Amino acid sequence: MAEDSDADKTEEPTSKRQTDARERGQVARSRELGTAAVMIVGSGALVFGGGSLAGPFAAVMRGGLSLNRAVLDDPGAMGRHLGLASVDAVLIVLPFLGAVAAAAVLAPLALGGWVFSGEALVPDFSRLNPATGFGRIFGITGVAELVKALLKFGVVGAIAFAVGMWLVRDTVALGGMAPEPGIGHAAHLLTLGLLLMSLGLAVVAAVDAPFQWWYHRRQLRMTREEVREESKETDGRPEVKSRVREMQRKYSKRRMMQDVPRADVVVTNPTHYAVALKYDARNMKAPRVLAKGRDLIALEIRRVAEAAGVPLFEAPVLARVLHASAEIGREIPTGLYLAVAQVLSYVFQVKTLTPTRAARLKRPRPEVDPELRARYDSRGEAV
Repeated sequence: MAEDSDADKTEEPTSKRQTDARERGQVARSRELGTAAVMIVGSGALVFGGGSLAGPFAAVMRGGLSLNRAVLDDPGAMGRHLGLASVDAVLIVLPFLGAVAAAAVLAPLALGGWVFSGEALVPDFSRLNPATGFGRIFGITGVAELVKALLKFGVVGAIAFAVGMWLVRDTVALGGMAPEPGIGHAAHLLTLGLLLMSLGLAVVAAVDAPFQWWYHRRQLRMTREEVREESKETDGRPEVKSRVREMQRKYSKRRMMQDVPRADVVVTNPTHYAVALKYDARNMKAPRVLAKGRDLIALEIRRVAEAAGVPLFEAPVLARVLHASAEIGREIPTGLYLAVAQVLSYVFQVKTLTPTRAARLKRPRPEVDPELRARYDSRGEAV
């Protein structure tokens, strides 16, 4: 069943799944990368800076052996001298220890980054299951660890042999050197050999780090069903989203209807479309759409407008193109400026005239820009 389940996990992990795994402390880690970094930095520090340790350590040694008779007669003097010598020795090697500690901390961050998770500290008793343990030993992880062990043994062993052959003459020559320079040269040969063998671990880390990243991604892969379920949890289930959209439409419609009484005119189709327009020369660059709708919503807009005394202007083509091209709360397209200006000019004149004179005023026949009309004709929005 486990194999079938892994075979079904064909989808790459989503960002949410990766974030959840990170919160649980599950990130790609390569122990070989950390080991190689610590060994290379430590041996490199000894090779290039180890000579500076000889003088301070010699001073500590001389101080520990240079004791007068009065100190020897004091039973507690030796303990105090040992403590002081230990502190001095730690201070001498502190820069080297700091470099090694920095390598141990920064190397893992290069692959998985910094992460702290309390969940990773909780005991997992499922790891005590023998079946799970055998699965790790004989599974892909166990095989990978075996391959890495063999690779490390082969690489480091080959480099150690090569270094030994390269330094064999220098090693034999140590027997003919004076004690002081011989000890220094021997220390240099040892640290140099350690550095070269540590570089071999870099080869193992270069193989292990990409493998650990791939294996971590493989563990996080998802089935299509898991992707769908996560999408539902993240974006909301379809029925919930449908309900939310319905509520948004109702709220938008209610707010839109509240703005209709503020309109200067409602352009109608006359029955299928209605668009409420407002123009304030002091605050607007062009007329703005307060409400629009078709069929039942258009009927509601006309009803509210008539109740509020907002004039209705019948212009079928203009109403349809306005409905198709203009957005609620925004200014009308520039191609409709002239047609809408004719309508508003007529409406504003009617408001200033007596009913008798207003009845004799000729109603304009606004013409819509042919190019704009043809654009929405092709979409089936206007006729």
